[in-house]
Amino acid sequence: MEKGQRLWTKDELILAINLYCKLPFGRLHRLNPQVIHLANLINRTPSSIALKLVNFASLDPSLRMRGIKGASNTSKLDIEIWNDFYNHWDTLPYESEKLLAQFKRTSVEELNNISEEELPKEGKTREQIVKVRVNQSFFRSTVLAAYNNTCCITGINQEEFLIAGHIRPWGIDEKNRLNPRNGITINALHDKAFETGYMTITPDYEIKISPYLKRDTQHFFNFFQKFENQKIILPNRFLPDSEFLKYHNQECFKP
Repeated sequence: MEKGQRLWTKDELILAINLYCKLPFGRLHRLNPQVIHLANLINRTPSSIALKLVNFASLDPSLRMRGIKGASNTSKLDIEIWNDFYNHWDTLPYESEKLLAQFKRTSVEELNNISEEELPKEGKTREQIVKVRVNQSFFRSTVLAAYNNTCCITGINQEEFLIAGHIRPWGIDEKNRLNPRNGITINALHDKAFETGYMTITPDYEIKISPYLKRDTQHFFNFFQKFENQKIILPNRFLPDSEFLKYHNQECFKP
């Protein structure tokens, strides 16, 4: 560590990895307004934030698979925080959002634009609703950022049309509900087809269309058939887990 520099704290690193998840890979730089905002929040320079984000990138297995190494000066605490976060998607996203709210001197509800009118005044029900809403928002931000706000089927990049879809359904795999490797960025039409088993993605990332859809010949080609056997547009990070895709092929798809 150079003279005049201070060690990163655990809380600061949690905030940095929270931001890492939400930013597209090409925006991990010091000129990004979100990087500048975090720098001001924790009294660090934008360059130091950007460097820490690149440090986390060096630990990202999906980037390693693409031959992107990132920085090589990660600390033991960097690795510890990365592993803790990466292995506890069911708990740490929410905890990181609560921490971010504390640093911003606001509530986690306000931070995530949750209206008080939508919530009970107090109690466990309120806490559960807030946690679900915060987690859903975090999952969406992380998955859309991984795919650079682009539908993996069509290439549509109008954010309002995009959904962070689950591969293994939300209701059957609580531990992986927030795991971005259990998510794909997909437009609303094809998300519905994927959710109901009329479309799947193989572990080799190829699109398969159910023969049940072939009964609708008028619209079938334009909306579905032309994507048959095509590779999906892969994310920059958090590649879909092959085991999750296997599950969808075997348990959800209508062959």
